[in-house]
Amino acid sequence: MPESLYFAGMTETWIMIAVCAGALFAGFIDAVVGGGGLVQVPLLLILFPQYTHVQVIATNRFASLAGTSVAAFHYIRSVGVDAAVVVTAGLTSALTAFGGTFVMKLIAPEVFKPILLFVIILLAVYTFIKKDFGIDHAPKYDGSKHLVACGLIGAALGFYNGFIGPGTGSLLVFSLVSIAGMSFLHASSTAKIVNAIADAASLIGFLMSKAVVFKIAIPMMVCNMLGGYIGSKAAILKGNTFIRYIFLLVMLLLIVRLGWDVLGKK
Repeated sequence: MPESLYFAGMTETWIMIAVCAGALFAGFIDAVVGGGGLVQVPLLLILFPQYTHVQVIATNRFASLAGTSVAAFHYIRSVGVDAAVVVTAGLTSALTAFGGTFVMKLIAPEVFKPILLFVIILLAVYTFIKKDFGIDHAPKYDGSKHLVACGLIGAALGFYNGFIGPGTGSLLVFSLVSIAGMSFLHASSTAKIVNAIADAASLIGFLMSKAVVFKIAIPMMVCNMLGGYIGSKAAILKGNTFIRYIFLLVMLLLIVRLGWDVLGKK
């Protein structure tokens, strides 16, 4: 084998190892508190510049949906979820995510990103300062009011997912904790299933348009599933304080990502 081909093969091997390692870490982060896309999407863009943005998002969605589903199943078995809340928030989020993709074509997300960056910095500072935030599970509403609150949260974050995207899972967790009064553990378990419903809806479109790059997506899927299992297990065993720390880490990643979008590209 010519030396150039040998090194080319080695490069491809190391690229796949890197992207699979990233998928494992992303699955772990996503299972604990959401935000796995903040790891996987930039990694795919850097390592596979030959693919379009749509192919990258579709490939990421295929891999992450599997990891999210594994984590969701583990949460359901170990923590339990309110089925009515999940269905309500899942449906509203799927509908508004679909609508958000059309609004994105009319109004540039860059218009809102500086405002969003400021808001997320405030959320991160608030979570850091308020040490007991999300530690106790104390729903603020009962019955139908609780469903309405969670449905509105799902609608707002679904629209954000379709319109802008990064960090949807983490913002969903924060909203369920701050508005609905859930603990971090219950919010994470609920968010995983809501995310899975919304992601599955969008993945159907990606599969129909044949945008998924399966030779990359399938190895990533396996690693993301493993990361999702490990992450959900760690979250359940270590509890709300551990999830809070991971949430702050993901908020930092989101601030860096949005900060680059707002300032780095000028």
